[in-house]
Amino acid sequence: MGTLKTLFKQTFIYGLATVLPRMLSFILVPLYTTKGVLSSVAEYGEVSVIFSYFVLFNVVLAYGMETAFFRFFNKEDNKSQVIGTASISLIISSLGFFALALVLQKQIALFIDINVKYINLVIWILLLDALAIIPFAWLRATQKPMRYAVIKILNVVINLGLNLFFLLALKNLSLQSNFFESIYKPNFEISYIFIANLIASGLTLFLLIPFYLKTKFEFNKVLWKSMMRYAFPVLIAGIAFSINETFDRILLKELLPSNIAETDIGMYSACYKIALFMTLFATAYRLGIEPFFFSHAKSENPQKNYARILEFFVAFGSIILLTVVVFADVLKPYIVRSQDYWEAMWVVPIILLANFCLGIYHNLSVWYKITDKTKFGAYISIVGAIITLVINILFIKEYSYKASAVATLVAYAIMMFLSYYYGRKYYPIPYNLKKIGLYLILSIGFSILSFYKFREHYTIGISMLIVFLTIIFFSEKDQLKQLLKR
Repeated sequence: MGTLKTLFKQTFIYGLATVLPRMLSFILVPLYTTKGVLSSVAEYGEVSVIFSYFVLFNVVLAYGMETAFFRFFNKEDNKSQVIGTASISLIISSLGFFALALVLQKQIALFIDINVKYINLVIWILLLDALAIIPFAWLRATQKPMRYAVIKILNVVINLGLNLFFLLALKNLSLQSNFFESIYKPNFEISYIFIANLIASGLTLFLLIPFYLKTKFEFNKVLWKSMMRYAFPVLIAGIAFSINETFDRILLKELLPSNIAETDIGMYSACYKIALFMTLFATAYRLGIEPFFFSHAKSENPQKNYARILEFFVAFGSIILLTVVVFADVLKPYIVRSQDYWEAMWVVPIILLANFCLGIYHNLSVWYKITDKTKFGAYISIVGAIITLVINILFIKEYSYKASAVATLVAYAIMMFLSYYYGRKYYPIPYNLKKIGLYLILSIGFSILSFYKFREHYTIGISMLIVFLTIIFFSEKDQLKQLLKR
């Protein structure tokens, strides 16, 4: 159980680096959805569409090099050369993108139908974030989770503070001071959001400069080609994932009538945030397990630990799923402040379950990462992306964001099953399917009953939650006792 203790310790710290900052940024959703901050639900929809493009371009600019870095850092004896090669590759590609995007920013703005003044800010943010990829990966690979956590948390604190300043304080200050009056611009809220992001990204990169100062910039062409061969399928998988995760907003904008598109996107994106609890858990878990998978691949019987890791993930994830569903209507006024957005609450259980399936998929994906069969990750992700696109294109016009939510669930569920199927063939892991299946069936069944049949009947919902927690406790008490032993 010692290796699992290490995993959970690192997952907890990475959880702080992911959960706490995002819980702080959670405040931005109530901020943006409070009447009077942004001019309308549609304006929040416009912000959501721009952030959807952020996700896609972040994946392209990383081009799988982060995952390749982990693999080769643990595989190669000359770690300095791995660091140098990966760093040089990302620096050159990022600066090349930056220069080209600045020259073509008007054409880009016209093509994706976004105001060019936002495109300029987005280009700068993308550059700064891309240059931080390898330094952050190095902190994780060298097991420096505390430094990783501090910088990540600081990034979001700065971003949050500047959002509060620009969107709430600056207007009032401009009435009292000539200095603040000179920097305040009316109807500039969306730009302020991205300016806050830009400043936070710049300060984050500044804190990571020591990594670059002590890096030996050795570039090994042979090593780089091997890393790119490993990274390319990860890039394809990442693009497919970004389609699954955010492309629905872009399709909603393109396929819905223009008079309702951004309003529907705003409602959908706001209620989508209530499912953030599952995303936070799955992300923190993934950040903890990815270096663990690689570093323990050559240990004695790693499959046994991988099986336990998935079992714990499903147990905790099932609890989060049912808890958030039972209390979704309690949470919504605190997260999504205006009732103008609540029409989309229907999607909350669907998106929660979709992200749960995605988390299980990430756990199952260990087999193709440590066997260097990353092409399977690309194939599976492409299948998911095709499913997302087809369902959205066929049904958005009739069902709007409901079709998008269902498409996300179907795509991630099929990816999960495909990964398990091929993993069993190429790298068998003795998962406890009976126990995992029991947790999934009970949590999903109770969630459906609680939200769609007994919504806001808290006596029934809480009773189901207590029953489920009792089952989890008696099923896992022996494992938990071993894990907690010193």
